[in-house]
Amino acid sequence: MKNTEEIVTRALARDVDLPGGAGTMVLITLDNGHDHTKPSTFGAGGLASLDEALTAVEGRTDVVAVGLTGKPFIFAVGADLKGAAAITTREQALEVGRLGHAVFRRLGELGIPSFAFVNGAAMGGGLEVALHCTYRTISSGVPAVALPECFLGLIPGWGGTRLLPHLIGPERALKLIIENPLSQNRMIKGPEAFALGVADAIFDPADFLEESLRWASAVLRGEITVDRPAYADQDWSGPITQARGLVDLKLRGASPAPYRALDLLAAARTATRDEGFALEDEALADLIVGDELKAGLYSFDLVQRRAKRPAGAPDSALARPVTKVGLVGAGLMASQLALLFVRRLRVPVVLTDLDQARVDKGVDYVRTEVDKLLAKRRITSDEANRLKSLVSGSLTKDAFADADFVIEAVFEDLAVKRKVFAEVEEVVSDTCVLATNTSSLSITAMAEGLRRPERVVGFHFFNPVAILPLLEIIRGDETDDATLATALATGKALRKSCVLVKDAPGFVVNRLLTRFMGEVTAAVDEGTPLETADHAVDPLGLPMSPFALLQLVGPAVALHVSETMHAAYPARFPVSENLRKLVSAGKPGVFHPDFTPDPEAAALFTGGDSPSDAEAVRRRALAALAEEVQIMLEEGVVAAREDIDLCMLLGAGWPFHLGGITPYLTRVGLLP
Repeated sequence: MKNTEEIVTRALARDVDLPGGAGTMVLITLDNGHDHTKPSTFGAGGLASLDEALTAVEGRTDVVAVGLTGKPFIFAVGADLKGAAAITTREQALEVGRLGHAVFRRLGELGIPSFAFVNGAAMGGGLEVALHCTYRTISSGVPAVALPECFLGLIPGWGGTRLLPHLIGPERALKLIIENPLSQNRMIKGPEAFALGVADAIFDPADFLEESLRWASAVLRGEITVDRPAYADQDWSGPITQARGLVDLKLRGASPAPYRALDLLAAARTATRDEGFALEDEALADLIVGDELKAGLYSFDLVQRRAKRPAGAPDSALARPVTKVGLVGAGLMASQLALLFVRRLRVPVVLTDLDQARVDKGVDYVRTEVDKLLAKRRITSDEANRLKSLVSGSLTKDAFADADFVIEAVFEDLAVKRKVFAEVEEVVSDTCVLATNTSSLSITAMAEGLRRPERVVGFHFFNPVAILPLLEIIRGDETDDATLATALATGKALRKSCVLVKDAPGFVVNRLLTRFMGEVTAAVDEGTPLETADHAVDPLGLPMSPFALLQLVGPAVALHVSETMHAAYPARFPVSENLRKLVSAGKPGVFHPDFTPDPEAAALFTGGDSPSDAEAVRRRALAALAEEVQIMLEEGVVAAREDIDLCMLLGAGWPFHLGGITPYLTRVGLLP
């Protein structure tokens, strides 16, 4: 197969005399030295280079072991995705699987021990090549260890499904192969990888390689013995059945990759290496040429590229420094924001509210969450003390006098927010940014009447703040470039993916979700059984059903947004009277708090005698989404389709395996 890599990873080999007279090790360093900013990947060229290095080792009798490590901060991050995207036939895909296995397995079949010294990020095939080695050490500073393939529509196809469960047991292997990828593609760090048993030893970054070589020498001299349980003797059916239930819950059969991975893990208990690797080859070949991978790669590219360079951003040099943050409000959302600002910016953050009890509650929330981070050893004691000292509360907005950035998170009422900003403007400097976390109200209207409306900007987070990565940054009619640049720089410092949005009702995510929910709710109002409508979109594999989403958002909030959208676009955004009844009844949704059905709440949805079947509801909801997307593009709410896709992926949980929402709607014939 033609090598499509832009930068080929080289396997650079050198002899190392091991401490204590243990002998000579050939240390292979994976490095694409042409560009230090690019992580090392395995395409055809990289695999060939590693293969050549291992062939040279096999011909030597003076070598007692082989070591494998990476360039600074990077061990290896897996297969070359550009090369995978260029594959057009199943035969080519099968060749890729077999080539990776043929090269990687040599590390476990050299006749001498092999050691992986995982010094940096190890993902996908980068982790799998380490699994083929006899032993592994890992740096405590490794920021990311993962097998993200199922997140993209693939399976760990170069030994992962066969080797990992035998190394750490099926339950822990399922965590890395299934659970983490389906949980926002969660990565683990070096210490957690060590605790799971992925590595046999862990050392500090400062002298990682030296300590790893000493450890390897002790292993070779027999001073250290690594014992591993015989997991094949255990029953794997329980963990696999449980994981299958998790996949069903999250995807409802919509994505084939996790199910193929589960089948491979089940077979791995009794399969030989040859059999297990051959099964991976066949699964990989099927999935590489499928639509799901193409969609997943499109999503991945958006998140990796476009999210880091927001379209339409002003010159970043215009951004002003943020050395103190003010928060108006001390409720749950404001408290979450305070925690985020303190953790990421490491600057003083002060909260205000109507009474001391509310202020104290907000400050206590932040400090309690910091203590939880300390208990989990995610921060040190010194860091915890520093973070807690940075958060404070005040009953007056005078505390904002020296703030550079003030964000409000009060009740979603335009008059209230205008009053808040008018009060804040009286005490802050002329360059202080005034940001609003509104989910649907007009930024332009909120700035009316201020002396400096140009410093007002939308800064819309998504709940839960710590997890969802999207930040919609909304430019009002008067917002100037310096304010926008400061907002973008602050969002980046908060480690959020920012998308610039025009000041339009509902912005992107809430506008589309409200339209989508409105159609599903309308179907119920017309007489469709609630359960039928709620599960009509299951084939999409959305993270939760429409009425589960309503429960999470809260009927009162959903009603408020619905009314806001109805005021702007009455023909497309009707307000459900049954939703009003749900709010009036004080119900948290159509489910009890434990998400079991609430018959009393469901009974409030009455009045219709025109039921639809599930397919009709799904088609109706998707057609409405397509119409709204088209209108938003015509209105210039965002710069391009890709920005709508990015917002839905990162703010609404639109599945990666479907690709962006606009390509999906195009594939199903609803969008040009």
